[in-house]
Amino acid sequence: MALFSTIMDRYLLTCLAMKMPPNAPKPVCIIPARGGSKRIPNKNIKPFFGKPMIQWSIEAATDSKCFSSIVVSTDSADVATVAMSLGANVPFTRPACLADDYTVTIDVIKHAIDYLLLQDASGVSMSTPVCCLYATSPFTLASDIKYSLDKLADAQFVIPVTSFGFPIQRASRMSDDGQLSLFSPEHVNTRSQDLEEAYHDAGQFYWGTAKAWCSAQSLYAEKVAGFPLPRWRVQDIDTPEDWKRAEKMFAVISNK
Repeated sequence: MALFSTIMDRYLLTCLAMKMPPNAPKPVCIIPARGGSKRIPNKNIKPFFGKPMIQWSIEAATDSKCFSSIVVSTDSADVATVAMSLGANVPFTRPACLADDYTVTIDVIKHAIDYLLLQDASGVSMSTPVCCLYATSPFTLASDIKYSLDKLADAQFVIPVTSFGFPIQRASRMSDDGQLSLFSPEHVNTRSQDLEEAYHDAGQFYWGTAKAWCSAQSLYAEKVAGFPLPRWRVQDIDTPEDWKRAEKMFAVISNK
């Protein structure tokens, strides 16, 4: 009985910290990880500082202690084997029509949610908070996942963002003959400290309820909350150059 009380006390404290009612549905994490990456072959399971890349995401999700289940959506038997060896669930094989170069993230998450909704044992309902966590997110911390969930109470989606390193009002375009022109020439002489700061998607993870995921055409719904991250912990990993940059950043951050 004492042990049960301790567990319940910890659960209630966790709910309070996240502003969740004790009877709220337990969140689910879905990690999209297709096997057909062309620019970086097998990037989702390629070794990154001694671990398959996807392991960094699975460990962050596990360490956040937010989730009843960590589900990997993949079309690859190799990715599935690695994911299951790390404790993630792979309850279905993603269809080929959702694993090509033109598939958007929302459709992958909708498919996974639709599957889970049909499984009584999953405990997933339309009110369940669902976190889409990318497989190539080695800079995501468990605390990022945990504390960003708090913002979902007042939004349909939560998107981690980071600020641009240079004022976007001074961005320029280059013509075919190499000539430059400003997008916003009216700001050519405006002091940088007088320009509004701009943010972009950090490309690491997103929060939304199952209902929001299933009904949205875009993550930028009516109410979207931003969760700011420092620029030095944000890096897309889509190309070999991105991978090299991520390695250098990670080596500095982790002192390796």
